[in-house]
Amino acid sequence: MKKLISLFILITILLAGCNQEPEWKLNVISEPVFANGEESKFEIEVTEDGKAVKDLIIAAEFAMASMDHGTIKVDLEEVSDGVYAGSAAFSMAGEWEAAFNLEKDGLKQEEIMDLTVKKAKGVASINGQWITDEDLEFYQFINKLHIEINRETDREKYTGEKLDEALAYWDNQEKLNQDKNQLLTQIIRLRAMAMLGLEKGHKASEHEISVAIENVRNQYKASEAAQKLISDFGEEKFWNIQHEQYARIVLTQKVQNDLIEKVKKENPKAEDQEIQFTAEKEYEELLVSQVNSLKIKIM
Repeated sequence: MKKLISLFILITILLAGCNQEPEWKLNVISEPVFANGEESKFEIEVTEDGKAVKDLIIAAEFAMASMDHGTIKVDLEEVSDGVYAGSAAFSMAGEWEAAFNLEKDGLKQEEIMDLTVKKAKGVASINGQWITDEDLEFYQFINKLHIEINRETDREKYTGEKLDEALAYWDNQEKLNQDKNQLLTQIIRLRAMAMLGLEKGHKASEHEISVAIENVRNQYKASEAAQKLISDFGEEKFWNIQHEQYARIVLTQKVQNDLIEKVKKENPKAEDQEIQFTAEKEYEELLVSQVNSLKIKIM
Protein backbone atom coordinates (compact mmCIF):
# COMPACT_ATOMS: atom_id res chain seq x y z
CA MET A 1 0.00 0.00 0.00
CA LYS A 2 2.84 2.37 0.89
CA LYS A 3 4.49 1.63 -2.48
CA LEU A 4 1.28 2.56 -4.31
CA ILE A 5 1.02 5.84 -2.37
CA SER A 6 4.67 6.67 -3.12
CA LEU A 7 4.11 5.95 -6.83
CA PHE A 8 0.99 8.17 -6.84
CA ILE A 9 2.94 11.03 -5.24
CA LEU A 10 5.77 10.63 -7.78
CA ILE A 11 3.34 10.71 -10.74
CA THR A 12 1.62 13.80 -9.26
CA ILE A 13 4.97 15.59 -8.94
CA LEU A 14 5.96 14.68 -12.50
CA LEU A 15 2.62 15.87 -13.90
CA ALA A 16 2.91 19.09 -11.94
CA GLY A 17 6.39 19.57 -13.39
CA CYS A 18 5.09 19.05 -16.92
CA ASN A 19 2.40 21.68 -16.40
CA GLN A 20 4.79 24.28 -14.99
CA GLU A 21 4.84 27.56 -16.85
CA PRO A 22 8.18 28.69 -18.23
CA GLU A 23 9.98 31.48 -16.43
CA TRP A 24 10.91 33.63 -19.40
CA LYS A 25 11.99 37.14 -18.47
CA LEU A 26 11.03 39.87 -20.93
CA ASN A 27 12.86 43.19 -21.22
CA VAL A 28 12.10 46.02 -23.64
CA ILE A 29 15.43 47.16 -25.11
CA SER A 30 14.10 49.56 -27.74
CA GLU A 31 10.82 51.31 -27.01
CA PRO A 32 8.30 52.27 -29.68
CA VAL A 33 7.54 55.94 -30.28
CA PHE A 34 4.72 58.00 -31.72
CA ALA A 35 5.81 59.20 -35.16
CA ASN A 36 2.72 60.91 -36.65
CA GLY A 37 1.17 57.77 -38.08
CA GLU A 38 4.46 56.25 -39.29
CA GLU A 39 5.46 52.82 -38.06
CA SER A 40 7.92 52.67 -35.19
CA LYS A 41 10.22 49.71 -34.63
CA PHE A 42 10.66 48.24 -31.15
CA GLU A 43 12.71 45.37 -29.72
CA ILE A 44 12.42 43.07 -26.72
CA GLU A 45 14.89 40.62 -25.20
CA VAL A 46 13.77 37.30 -23.69
CA THR A 47 15.97 35.41 -21.23
CA GLU A 48 15.73 32.50 -18.82
CA ASP A 49 18.25 32.18 -16.01
CA GLY A 50 20.28 34.91 -17.71
CA LYS A 51 20.47 33.06 -21.06
CA ALA A 52 18.83 34.11 -24.33
CA VAL A 53 15.65 32.22 -25.22
CA LYS A 54 15.69 31.49 -28.95
CA ASP A 55 13.06 30.36 -31.47
CA LEU A 56 10.04 31.81 -29.69
CA ILE A 57 6.77 32.66 -31.39
CA ILE A 58 5.74 36.06 -30.02
CA ALA A 59 2.57 38.06 -30.64
CA ALA A 60 2.04 41.47 -29.06
CA GLU A 61 -1.11 43.50 -28.53
CA PHE A 62 -1.07 47.18 -27.57
CA ALA A 63 -3.91 49.27 -26.14
CA MET A 64 -4.02 52.69 -24.52
CA ALA A 65 -4.32 52.54 -20.75
CA SER A 66 -6.94 55.29 -20.32
CA MET A 67 -8.46 55.84 -23.80
CA ASP A 68 -10.17 53.65 -26.35
CA HIS A 69 -8.07 53.82 -29.48
CA GLY A 70 -8.58 50.18 -30.35
CA THR A 71 -5.80 47.62 -30.26
CA ILE A 72 -2.65 47.17 -32.30
CA LYS A 73 -1.57 43.59 -33.02
CA VAL A 74 1.99 42.77 -34.05
CA ASP A 75 3.88 39.52 -34.70
CA LEU A 76 7.51 39.79 -33.66
CA GLU A 77 10.49 38.33 -35.53
CA GLU A 78 13.72 37.10 -33.98
CA VAL A 79 16.53 39.39 -35.17
CA SER A 80 19.31 37.86 -33.07
CA ASP A 81 19.58 35.28 -30.27
CA GLY A 82 16.79 36.10 -27.83
CA VAL A 83 16.06 39.50 -29.38
CA TYR A 84 12.71 39.99 -31.11
CA ALA A 85 11.53 43.02 -33.12
CA GLY A 86 8.28 44.38 -34.48
CA SER A 87 6.85 47.59 -35.95
CA ALA A 88 3.61 49.40 -35.21
CA ALA A 89 2.00 52.76 -35.93
CA PHE A 90 0.84 54.27 -32.65
CA SER A 91 -2.05 56.73 -32.83
CA MET A 92 -0.66 59.03 -30.14
CA ALA A 93 1.92 59.42 -27.42
CA GLY A 94 1.01 58.43 -23.87
CA GLU A 95 0.57 55.45 -21.58
CA TRP A 96 -0.03 52.13 -23.33
CA GLU A 97 -0.48 48.59 -22.08
CA ALA A 98 1.37 45.82 -23.91
CA ALA A 99 0.42 42.14 -23.76
CA PHE A 100 3.06 39.73 -25.07
CA ASN A 101 2.12 36.12 -25.77
CA LEU A 102 5.19 33.88 -25.95
CA GLU A 103 5.18 30.28 -27.15
CA LYS A 104 7.74 27.53 -27.75
CA ASP A 105 7.45 23.75 -27.96
CA GLY A 106 3.95 23.80 -26.52
CA LEU A 107 4.94 26.02 -23.60
CA LYS A 108 3.14 29.36 -23.32
CA GLN A 109 3.55 32.49 -21.26
CA GLU A 110 1.79 35.84 -21.21
CA GLU A 111 3.55 38.96 -20.07
CA ILE A 112 1.73 42.25 -19.54
CA MET A 113 3.57 45.52 -19.02
CA ASP A 114 3.02 49.26 -19.11
CA LEU A 115 4.81 51.31 -21.76
CA THR A 116 5.21 55.06 -22.12
CA VAL A 117 5.11 55.81 -25.85
CA LYS A 118 6.92 59.11 -26.34
CA LYS A 119 6.72 61.41 -29.32
CA ALA A 120 9.62 60.87 -31.71
CA LYS A 121 12.20 63.64 -31.56
CA GLY A 122 13.24 63.07 -35.14
CA VAL A 123 13.01 60.90 -38.23
CA ALA A 124 15.70 58.43 -37.10
CA SER A 125 18.23 57.84 -34.35
CA ILE A 126 21.77 56.45 -34.14
CA ASN A 127 22.67 55.01 -30.74
CA GLY A 128 20.00 57.26 -29.24
CA GLN A 129 21.19 60.40 -31.05
CA TRP A 130 18.33 61.84 -33.09
CA ILE A 131 18.34 62.82 -36.74
CA THR A 132 15.76 65.59 -37.03
CA ASP A 133 13.75 67.10 -39.85
CA GLU A 134 16.07 70.10 -39.57
CA ASP A 135 19.06 67.81 -40.23
CA LEU A 136 17.39 66.51 -43.38
CA GLU A 137 16.57 70.03 -44.52
CA PHE A 138 20.17 71.16 -44.02
CA TYR A 139 21.55 68.23 -46.04
CA GLN A 140 19.03 69.01 -48.74
CA PHE A 141 20.22 72.61 -48.70
CA ILE A 142 23.92 71.63 -48.88
CA ASN A 143 23.20 69.33 -51.83
CA LYS A 144 21.30 72.12 -53.59
CA LEU A 145 24.18 74.49 -52.88
CA HIS A 146 26.65 72.18 -54.61
CA ILE A 147 24.25 71.53 -57.49
CA GLU A 148 23.92 75.29 -58.10
CA ILE A 149 27.71 75.78 -57.91
CA ASN A 150 28.18 73.04 -60.53
CA ARG A 151 25.38 74.44 -62.64
CA GLU A 152 27.05 77.87 -62.51
CA THR A 153 30.42 76.35 -63.47
CA ASP A 154 28.94 74.42 -66.41
CA ARG A 155 27.23 77.55 -67.76
CA GLU A 156 30.65 79.19 -67.95
CA LYS A 157 32.34 76.09 -69.37
CA TYR A 158 29.90 74.79 -72.00
CA THR A 159 27.59 76.03 -74.73
CA GLY A 160 24.96 74.50 -77.00
CA GLU A 161 24.21 70.79 -76.75
CA LYS A 162 26.88 70.08 -74.11
CA LEU A 163 25.42 72.77 -71.87
CA ASP A 164 21.93 71.34 -72.30
CA GLU A 165 23.17 67.88 -71.32
CA ALA A 166 25.00 69.25 -68.27
CA LEU A 167 22.01 71.27 -67.06
CA ALA A 168 19.69 68.27 -67.59
CA TYR A 169 22.00 66.21 -65.39
CA TRP A 170 21.84 68.78 -62.58
CA ASP A 171 18.06 69.01 -62.95
CA ASN A 172 17.93 65.25 -62.35
CA GLN A 173 20.24 65.57 -59.33
CA GLU A 174 17.89 68.17 -57.90
CA LYS A 175 14.98 65.72 -58.19
CA LEU A 176 17.02 63.03 -56.42
CA ASN A 177 17.74 65.56 -53.68
CA GLN A 178 14.08 65.33 -52.66
CA ASP A 179 14.52 61.68 -51.65
CA LYS A 180 14.38 61.44 -47.84
CA ASN A 181 16.08 58.03 -47.81
CA GLN A 182 19.05 59.36 -49.76
CA LEU A 183 19.44 62.25 -47.33
CA LEU A 184 19.21 59.87 -44.36
CA THR A 185 21.89 57.67 -45.91
CA GLN A 186 24.23 60.65 -46.25
CA ILE A 187 23.71 61.61 -42.62
CA ILE A 188 24.14 58.06 -41.31
CA ARG A 189 27.35 57.54 -43.32
CA LEU A 190 29.01 60.65 -41.89
CA ARG A 191 27.83 60.19 -38.30
CA ALA A 192 28.71 56.49 -38.23
CA MET A 193 32.30 57.09 -39.31
CA ALA A 194 32.68 60.12 -37.04
CA MET A 195 31.62 57.86 -34.14
CA LEU A 196 34.23 55.33 -35.25
CA GLY A 197 36.83 58.08 -35.27
CA LEU A 198 36.00 58.87 -31.64
CA GLU A 199 36.10 55.17 -30.76
CA LYS A 200 39.62 55.02 -32.23
CA GLY A 201 40.71 57.88 -29.98
CA HIS A 202 40.74 60.66 -32.57
CA LYS A 203 39.68 64.21 -31.78
CA ALA A 204 38.69 67.17 -33.91
CA SER A 205 40.43 70.24 -32.51
CA GLU A 206 39.02 73.74 -32.94
CA HIS A 207 42.04 74.61 -35.10
CA GLU A 208 41.44 71.65 -37.44
CA ILE A 209 37.74 72.48 -37.72
CA SER A 210 38.49 76.17 -38.40
CA VAL A 211 41.02 75.33 -41.13
CA ALA A 212 38.56 72.97 -42.85
CA ILE A 213 35.75 75.55 -42.67
CA GLU A 214 37.98 78.32 -43.98
CA ASN A 215 38.85 76.19 -47.03
CA VAL A 216 35.21 75.59 -47.89
CA ARG A 217 34.31 79.21 -47.10
CA ASN A 218 36.80 80.35 -49.74
CA GLN A 219 35.26 77.94 -52.26
CA TYR A 220 31.80 79.34 -51.61
CA LYS A 221 33.06 82.93 -51.88
CA ALA A 222 34.09 82.18 -55.48
CA SER A 223 30.48 81.35 -56.41
CA GLU A 224 27.75 83.97 -56.72
CA ALA A 225 25.10 81.24 -56.57
CA ALA A 226 26.54 79.90 -53.31
CA GLN A 227 26.76 83.35 -51.74
CA LYS A 228 23.13 84.11 -52.56
CA LEU A 229 21.85 80.79 -51.22
CA ILE A 230 23.85 81.12 -48.00
CA SER A 231 22.62 84.69 -47.55
CA ASP A 232 18.99 83.58 -48.01
CA PHE A 233 19.52 80.70 -45.57
CA GLY A 234 21.13 82.97 -42.97
CA GLU A 235 24.93 83.19 -42.83
CA GLU A 236 25.33 82.87 -39.06
CA LYS A 237 22.95 79.93 -38.87
CA PHE A 238 24.65 78.26 -41.85
CA TRP A 239 28.18 78.47 -40.47
CA ASN A 240 27.12 77.42 -36.98
CA ILE A 241 25.67 74.21 -38.42
CA GLN A 242 28.73 73.77 -40.63
CA HIS A 243 30.97 73.93 -37.55
CA GLU A 244 29.18 70.86 -36.16
CA GLN A 245 29.31 69.17 -39.56
CA TYR A 246 33.04 69.75 -40.01
CA ALA A 247 33.81 68.40 -36.55
CA ARG A 248 32.42 65.11 -37.89
CA ILE A 249 34.14 65.51 -41.27
CA VAL A 250 37.54 65.99 -39.61
CA LEU A 251 37.04 62.79 -37.58
CA THR A 252 36.03 60.92 -40.74
CA GLN A 253 39.10 62.17 -42.61
CA LYS A 254 41.29 60.85 -39.81
CA VAL A 255 39.73 57.40 -40.21
CA GLN A 256 40.43 57.64 -43.95
CA ASN A 257 44.05 58.65 -43.30
CA ASP A 258 44.47 55.68 -40.95
CA LEU A 259 43.40 53.37 -43.76
CA ILE A 260 45.71 55.03 -46.30
CA GLU A 261 48.67 54.56 -43.94
CA LYS A 262 47.64 50.96 -43.31
CA VAL A 263 47.48 50.22 -47.05
CA LYS A 264 50.86 51.89 -47.62
CA LYS A 265 52.50 49.68 -44.99
CA GLU A 266 50.91 46.56 -46.42
CA ASN A 267 51.80 47.52 -50.03
CA PRO A 268 55.08 49.50 -49.88
CA LYS A 269 55.64 49.26 -53.65
CA ALA A 270 52.12 50.25 -54.68
CA GLU A 271 51.52 53.47 -56.59
CA ASP A 272 49.40 56.28 -55.18
CA GLN A 273 46.41 55.48 -57.39
CA GLU A 274 46.39 51.84 -56.27
CA ILE A 275 46.77 52.85 -52.63
CA GLN A 276 43.86 55.28 -52.94
CA PHE A 277 41.64 52.69 -54.63
CA THR A 278 42.40 50.02 -52.00
CA ALA A 279 41.91 52.46 -49.13
CA GLU A 280 38.54 53.57 -50.53
CA LYS A 281 37.44 49.94 -50.87
CA GLU A 282 38.47 49.18 -47.27
CA TYR A 283 36.73 52.36 -46.11
CA GLU A 284 33.42 51.20 -47.60
CA GLU A 285 33.83 47.78 -45.98
CA LEU A 286 34.61 49.44 -42.66
CA LEU A 287 31.57 51.70 -43.06
CA VAL A 288 29.26 48.71 -43.55
CA SER A 289 30.73 47.01 -40.48
CA GLN A 290 30.40 50.18 -38.40
CA VAL A 291 26.78 50.81 -39.46
CA ASN A 292 25.89 47.20 -38.60
CA SER A 293 27.38 47.66 -35.13
CA LEU A 294 25.23 50.70 -34.34
CA LYS A 295 21.67 50.79 -33.07
CA ILE A 296 19.95 52.65 -35.91
CA LYS A 297 16.25 53.29 -35.62
CA ILE A 298 14.30 54.78 -38.53
CA MET A 299 10.82 56.08 -37.83
